[in-house]
Amino acid sequence: MLRLTRLLRNTLPSVSSSRLLDLNPGDKIALTRVLLVNKEGNITVGKPCLEGAKVEATVLGHLRSKKVTVYKMRPKKKTRRKQGHRDNLTRIMVDNITLNGTTL
Repeated sequence: MLRLTRLLRNTLPSVSSSRLLDLNPGDKIALTRVLLVNKEGNITVGKPCLEGAKVEATVLGHLRSKKVTVYKMRPKKKTRRKQGHRDNLTRIMVDNITLNGTTL
């Protein structure tokens, strides 16, 4: 089961980045855990997820996020430690959003 945890607000067509997925560029994915759908001002909220809602997307590629610098220093001890970190991300494009068989 594919679990995408950080796909935020999307409209059609939109490009988003999420945590690294083990997929190749060009692969199609279907996300079935949808929390909220807004159709022309009518908001439908799931408890916790909506039944019959699906987001279809295409994997565009993989990239890395901006570098986060972690700097730790203990005053008066002459101890300093600088460390960097970059997350691996997957760029996806949302193709279609459906709710109970109707395309939004």
